[in-house]
Amino acid sequence: MLTDGLFSDPELRALMGAEAQLSTMGRVEAALARAQGMRGIIPADSADRIAKVARSIALDPTALVASAARAGIPAQAFVAALKDACGTDQAFVHYGATSQDIQDSALVLQLREALMVLEERLAELIEELRSKADAHADLVLPARTRFQIAAPTTLGAKIAVWRAPLLRHLERLSELRPRLLNLSLHGAAGTGAAFGPDAAALRADVARDLGLGAPEVPWHAARDAIAELGGWLSLVTGSLGKIGADLILLGQSEVGEIHAGTGGGSSTMPQKCNPVAAEALVSIARLNAGASGTLQGSLVHAQERDGSALAVEWEILPDMLIRTGAALRLALDLSRSLTPNPRRIAETFAADRGAMLAEAAGFYLARHMPRAEAQRIVATALSDMASDSRETLTSALRRLQPGHDWTNILAPEQNTGPGNDINMGGEAT
Repeated sequence: MLTDGLFSDPELRALMGAEAQLSTMGRVEAALARAQGMRGIIPADSADRIAKVARSIALDPTALVASAARAGIPAQAFVAALKDACGTDQAFVHYGATSQDIQDSALVLQLREALMVLEERLAELIEELRSKADAHADLVLPARTRFQIAAPTTLGAKIAVWRAPLLRHLERLSELRPRLLNLSLHGAAGTGAAFGPDAAALRADVARDLGLGAPEVPWHAARDAIAELGGWLSLVTGSLGKIGADLILLGQSEVGEIHAGTGGGSSTMPQKCNPVAAEALVSIARLNAGASGTLQGSLVHAQERDGSALAVEWEILPDMLIRTGAALRLALDLSRSLTPNPRRIAETFAADRGAMLAEAAGFYLARHMPRAEAQRIVATALSDMASDSRETLTSALRRLQPGHDWTNILAPEQNTGPGNDINMGGEAT
């Protein structure tokens, strides 16, 4: 699609694509054959030949589309092709397994690789934001609540807010992995009966070969780990979408306090520099939020296997991973190019005339008089400002409450609070 540059990612698309799926299915079948050969479940020489073919077989994904559609599960089409390729050993291919065992185990291998890429990008983004936060720890700019100027903050503190959930997402990923990266090998109805009395030991052998966990209970119809992964992907892109939304607002024409990215032009308005990458972060966040909700529907998985529930995963999950890869790539590019515009920030402060320091003025006066009286004086100062465009909060309070160093008291850099002392390089707390 022509929008792939924004919403897709070549590396993640390759890891979650059909060729990777076939390759990981081959790895699972090879591990199964090796383990069964060592345990004498199938002839050792047949196991060796099957493993070699399974690891090296090169199939055209398009040639399997029709058979996968008939079977209702891609693994079945792969197994049929593998049996054909194994000739006289085909009776021992896929011995005792069910197609979903192969499909799910292969998916987990794909996910393991994909999550390594996402983790690396996430860690790189976290480090880049730490560097930016440190660099701009003392740069004062207006904070805004509900789209209105509220009080002074610093760009470093704002970036620290962006960064904090990303640190937590790394923690969540490490917690998620043991629940997700597990072999599926329990046979047709999840009982493992076809593998014989040593089914658990066989499962452990195959899992060890593939570097996966070996749960005792089948997860054919228990898809909570997949749904949890979808939730994690949505959390990551949601946090990146927040960064995108902030950059859009801070970079809009009448604000222009922060610039990030190269921007996109208009076909008819040459003066424009559209925040394309930041907008894409917001779009991806919304797409993954909706997809996560749809993926939760796969938890309603009837009996021991439900093709309609599985199909939801097949259609939803790969795109969520690919979009998350795209979002992390875009966010990293934006963070690297993030640049404040001190002149526009100063203009915002000048146009505000100190009104954003009203809270600070009120709390300062409350140390010298009843709070209600302090609030009344500040309200009067704001009213005077509203009626006279030359008035500032400092000048109004100097007249209403002389004897105080209002210039220093209301200096924005003196009123950024302890948020300005955040350890930008530290861990989230």
